[in-house]
Amino acid sequence: MKIPYRSLTFWIFVGLFAGMISGRLFGESILPLAEPLSDVFLRLLRMAIMPLIITSLTAAVISVGQRKNLEILGAKTFAYYIASSLMAILTGQILVNILKPGIGSAITLEERVTEIPAAQQNFRDLVLNIIPENPFQALAEGHVLPVIFFCILFGYCVTQIKDPYRTQLGDFFQGAFRAMMRLTRIVIWSAPLGVFGINAEIVATTGFEAFRTLGFYFAVVLIGLFIHASITLPLLVYAVTRRNPFRHYRGMPPALVTAFSTCSTIVTLPLTMDAVMGNSRVSEKISSFVLPIGATVNMDGTALYECVAVIFIAQVYGFALSFGQQLVIVFTALLASIGAASVPMSGLVMMSIVLTAVGLPLEGVALILAVDRVLDMFRTMVNVLSDSCGAVIVAKLDGEEVLTA
Repeated sequence: MKIPYRSLTFWIFVGLFAGMISGRLFGESILPLAEPLSDVFLRLLRMAIMPLIITSLTAAVISVGQRKNLEILGAKTFAYYIASSLMAILTGQILVNILKPGIGSAITLEERVTEIPAAQQNFRDLVLNIIPENPFQALAEGHVLPVIFFCILFGYCVTQIKDPYRTQLGDFFQGAFRAMMRLTRIVIWSAPLGVFGINAEIVATTGFEAFRTLGFYFAVVLIGLFIHASITLPLLVYAVTRRNPFRHYRGMPPALVTAFSTCSTIVTLPLTMDAVMGNSRVSEKISSFVLPIGATVNMDGTALYECVAVIFIAQVYGFALSFGQQLVIVFTALLASIGAASVPMSGLVMMSIVLTAVGLPLEGVALILAVDRVLDMFRTMVNVLSDSCGAVIVAKLDGEEVLTA
């Protein structure tokens, strides 16, 4: 039996409720304690973001680039990943604009924001700014997208050089990534203190009214995830296979329950592969390629969540963004999320990277972290479901007969 007090989730909820109770009991007298705790937590997050992006993304590109004779299969796979992720993002964007969970919020945040840099540029500027004139300057100034662009290009070039240099560089970045994962685990164990500090501040200054807004945001994300899982993905499967998509869904409960319990697509991978090959009749060749990559980079549920979260936080800060500005922000968020898709506690780390790329303060991370753990369980289910649907679709495009009785 797992001991609850050894779980990070347990301590995050302790920090959440302790912060709320302390803010209520002590009022603004708690601020001299709460503010330093939240500041330390946010500084630790900022410290980890750039090294984590560099090591994780470069290592991933080198690893994928070393696969041979899979160009066509890879193109089909990534075409599905991009299409499904964009559909998930669009679903979230439509919902957050219709329901507006952050408009009129009672939440009072410490930092004052006069503009969102990502919203002030058009797509032409965005594309140009992705290419860094000086990658080291972009790294020092915290510009996420140019760093991501450089890492992808550099990682690809590493795969094109000969051994022993290719292997040496690959091993170096894999080792650096593992070291950064250890450092990130240390950083995220400070999350309970940061959650305590920020929630104590919120309750001390605004009371419990702020959490009604947070509940509304929680509901919007869940509605979006339900629509994507029960409507969008089945339609994609049917459009390609011309077979009942719920034949595929019939074999997924063991994998989905495991995903819900563990919040990990990687841990769920063996069950996902078993369901896809056994129930949906996808070959081992397709499953062993599509599913491991999908568990690393295909995050439909997370993409939808990021879209809703970024626009929600912008609404809390009082920004009424046009649809075009939102598209730029969503595109920025989608690119930025690539850099942290496989890191531990991705919800916390990915939102830190996305908010940094967009230009919103990191205190928004601690705000939504109060409900992130529960949402993580649901969005991981959607991530796994999307990976499995992708395997079925790619297999059909590759000429296999899938979903046969």
